[in-house]
Amino acid sequence: MASLNDILSAAQNIVSSINNAAKTYLNVNGVANAAGLTTATVVKSSAGRVCSINVIVAGAAVGYVYDATSASSTSNPLFTIPMTAGVFVVNIATSYGIVVAPGSGQTVTVSYS
Repeated sequence: MASLNDILSAAQNIVSSINNAAKTYLNVNGVANAAGLTTATVVKSSAGRVCSINVIVAGAAVGYVYDATSASSTSNPLFTIPMTAGVFVVNIATSYGIVVAPGSGQTVTVSYS
């Protein structure tokens, strides 16, 4: 027969596992978003994860997501934002930061962690 301490320890382990699973879920699906971007914007100035891009207005040119901490830094492109309205799953980790540079005429929203 299990003691009360055994039962409480098991319950604590279950809660801890659920908490870790929830954190992982949020990191993969985004804990924050930046909406209505029309110009190059530093979304996050430290390492993170680009989860998804929602192209609201398709625009006349493709845009880009960069692994950078400055809106003028274009040396580490991660993702090309298509000229098609819709939601695009990106799920790419960044080492430096997240810069979203919509293409000409584009309006986008980014979900990130």
